Amino acid sequence: MLEVSNLSVRYGRHLALENAALNVAKGEIVVVLGSNGAGKSTLIKGMAGLVRTEPGAKITLEGTSLHKMPAHRIVDAGLALVPEGRHLFSTLTVNENLMLGAFLPRTRARAEESMERVFAVFPKLKQRLTQIAGTMSGGEQQMVAIGRAMMTCPRLLLLDEPSLGLSPLLTSELFRALPSIATTGTSVLLVEQNSHQSLAIADRGYLIEKGTITGEGTAQELLASEEVQKAYLGM
Repeated sequence: MLEVSNLSVRYGRHLALENAALNVAKGEIVVVLGSNGAGKSTLIKGMAGLVRTEPGAKITLEGTSLHKMPAHRIVDAGLALVPEGRHLFSTLTVNENLMLGAFLPRTRARAEESMERVFAVFPKLKQRLTQIAGTMSGGEQQMVAIGRAMMTCPRLLLLDEPSLGLSPLLTSELFRALPSIATTGTSVLLVEQNSHQSLAIADRGYLIEKGTITGEGTAQELLASEEVQKAYLGM
């Protein structure tokens, strides 16, 4: 479904990401694990067209090349990003924030169907449609942010540190909901520092250090790896 190869990003003279390569199959949940500054956010921003990539990068989604597409066309092609920090319109209602995700011509006609899909994943939002988004808890705001991305009818959902700043209880609630997105056929690629819970729901994972992907495997293989246990799981 998603194929990425030779993806590099520079910030000035600093090479933040070097020759990254990964793939995600339809309906898969794939996690990229790494510490702060390892290049996780740069990786998915490069896929989403939010940072300039170096020549030679290849990013394809179901056979469509996304490289050099503007960000809004990448969304139209079926790739949606939920950014770190959520970036909701805090003075708008939950309903208004969600409907902003259905801004594309192909998604407006499916807005009602998409909204029901959001409610199936996050039932709490159905009772909060008139609530001002800025008055919600961090976990609830993250649900709205993911729901807004789901309203674009994505083939692939990118999540940048979805558990950042959430309490353990809200983090667990969020991670329990993510597999239900994948069962609808929408693939999920998330970058995370929460190794335990992300690997618990993932099919596969990649390790990234200093802008380079250094390892990969099934979630079970990574959980069993002594290297991963020492570096990411605190064992």
